[in-house]
Amino acid sequence: MDAKKFLTRIVLFIFSILLLNYLAMKFYWYSSIWYFDMPMHFLGGVWLGLALLWFLKIKEISLMLIFKMILGVLIIGVLWEIFEIILNNYTTQSPFNSLDTISDIFFDLSGGCFAILYFIKKIMPIKSNIV
Repeated sequence: MDAKKFLTRIVLFIFSILLLNYLAMKFYWYSSIWYFDMPMHFLGGVWLGLALLWFLKIKEISLMLIFKMILGVLIIGVLWEIFEIILNNYTTQSPFNSLDTISDIFFDLSGGCFAILYFIKKIMPIKSNIV
């Protein structure tokens, strides 16, 4: 794995998410397209999973690593949802929606799992078996 190339992909990906979020805020996509936050949480989970892989400088994939990655994405996703709930209580004061929160965490985790699969297929070098 070329760490510099991998980091470049992660940075370009986060800027793409930021641009998409900017457009969504400017054109009110979050309120006019009821499901728009679902792909955004999925993309956030992908970005977070790839960032964790880069930060941990992974050389091989193991079950323990997959568990740590999913746990990391879960913890950060739950913390993000707590932040959203607190912010929502102080700004819009709309009622708590547990179904939306569960859905957001599910899409965060789905994105994290996709990041693992992407890393295995596209980023991690293929080892040749020389006998």
